[in-house]
Amino acid sequence: MSPNTAFKDDRKLTYLNAEGASKPLKSPVNDDVFTRARAYRFGRLRAALDRSDCAALLLYDPCNIRYAFDCSNMQVWTLHNPMRYALILADGPAIMFEFKGCLHQCEGLLGIDEVRVARTWMFMASGDKVGAATDAWADEIAGLVREFGSGNTRIACDRLDGSGVYALEARGLSYVEGTQMTEIARSIKSADEIELMRWTVRVCEAGMARIFDHSHPGVTERELWAHLHFENARSGGDWLETKLLTCGPRTNPWYQECSDRVCQEGEMISFDTDMIGPYGYCADLSRSWTCGYTQMNDRQRRLYDTALEQIHHNLDLVRPGVSFDEFNDKSWRIPEAHVPYRYSLAIHGVGMADEWPVVPLHVDWGAGAMSGRFEPGQVVCVESLIAEEGSESIKLETQVLVTETGAERLDSFPFE
Repeated sequence: MSPNTAFKDDRKLTYLNAEGASKPLKSPVNDDVFTRARAYRFGRLRAALDRSDCAALLLYDPCNIRYAFDCSNMQVWTLHNPMRYALILADGPAIMFEFKGCLHQCEGLLGIDEVRVARTWMFMASGDKVGAATDAWADEIAGLVREFGSGNTRIACDRLDGSGVYALEARGLSYVEGTQMTEIARSIKSADEIELMRWTVRVCEAGMARIFDHSHPGVTERELWAHLHFENARSGGDWLETKLLTCGPRTNPWYQECSDRVCQEGEMISFDTDMIGPYGYCADLSRSWTCGYTQMNDRQRRLYDTALEQIHHNLDLVRPGVSFDEFNDKSWRIPEAHVPYRYSLAIHGVGMADEWPVVPLHVDWGAGAMSGRFEPGQVVCVESLIAEEGSESIKLETQVLVTETGAERLDSFPFE
């Protein structure tokens, strides 16, 4: 072990559990919280559907299905294989179309009035019979809209392949883009959702403490990244969206995925968790520290202080009622030397994944920047990425709840 471990910050190890991390953390969340959170989320979608003048909302995105019903069957697989879906009828039942053999996964879940076997019409499963499979699927969906729609033929869809859109339109339905509906609905969290998210953040910080505890010279990037996977998986979490942990020269440019590179003493280790954790909520946190717990050199410290300045400045601007345009006008200005290495956004929403809104960094602000304002109940991540020519990258990020009076950090893992 390096003699520099004298500089190791033992505060970070308190994020491991009291049993020395030998067992997974135990969630304090009770069933009442689940029940209220599920009812709130389903109500948000129902209300959005009522405002849309649509007869139905068709969901294929597994994050939206989880939001609606808390049904999490094979989420990663169905992110790229559209083999399960949900249909919420404005004046009718909410139906979960589940993968064959998995209908028991939906038993007892709030909001689901009926469970049916999903009709699979993607080419992988249907081959040269894909046309007939698509027709059978579209006939069933169109039939339900006609039965419960009272003549309304508008159907909102969050994610649907072109052949599915054409098949529904051939049966007299009008396709409506449903992503805006689901994103806006998901953007305002209830107090119970925040309690679930706090636990995901707690599990993530235990995984970060594992990374910190193993940040010794000779460890590989992938070995460090595996500690976050381990803590998330054994605590009931779902997956990691990215593989963003690098060290030394591989931190710049950013967005290189972790590799078998061996971390050297004194190098920066920088990472972004992008963790879909327990209860399906995302903990999106970033930290940077030195391998071997060495004190930062002058350049590392200067870059780190700059990143921390950006975090604190922009965090102070997150207040209810502040428009994204106003935030941009007052946001921290990145020094010219760091512009080519910047992160392209200053803030983004987060819930069951990265969500609306996305507020670009001032350098990237333009006519295409979205309108909107911060509202109580939103959760956003405040970002910073600081580097310069020939340097390592410092990546910092904090997850923040917008309250009635300001903003509250949900993470507490120490900065350096």
